[in-house]
Amino acid sequence: METRQADVSIPLQSSGWGAAAPGHQSDPQPRDYVLWSVLNVLLWCALGGLGCLSFPALVFSIKTRDCKVAGDLEGARRHSHHAKVANIVCSVLFTLALVIFIIIAAIVISSIRVT
Repeated sequence: METRQADVSIPLQSSGWGAAAPGHQSDPQPRDYVLWSVLNVLLWCALGGLGCLSFPALVFSIKTRDCKVAGDLEGARRHSHHAKVANIVCSVLFTLALVIFIIIAAIVISSIRVT
């Protein structure tokens, strides 16, 4: 006896009464910024284990994906905006921390060479 698997597909958008035609989209889907959030978490973890500073961006990114799958585009737009702002703040803070670290390392190395 041979077992067969059924092909199952789940649509990512709701196909309600107000859905747009397949070839025409009136509003673009909000971006979820998950890759940027994961990159921020990894960079902050590499910089002294401070990955918790970028977890809010990752949470908002995942909430954006959840809202998109559920068909709640307004909630997805709101969470997408929060994820973008949190990722910008994390990226700027990481850049500043890296520049400060490089400056301190240069000062320490130059003071070691002088003495």
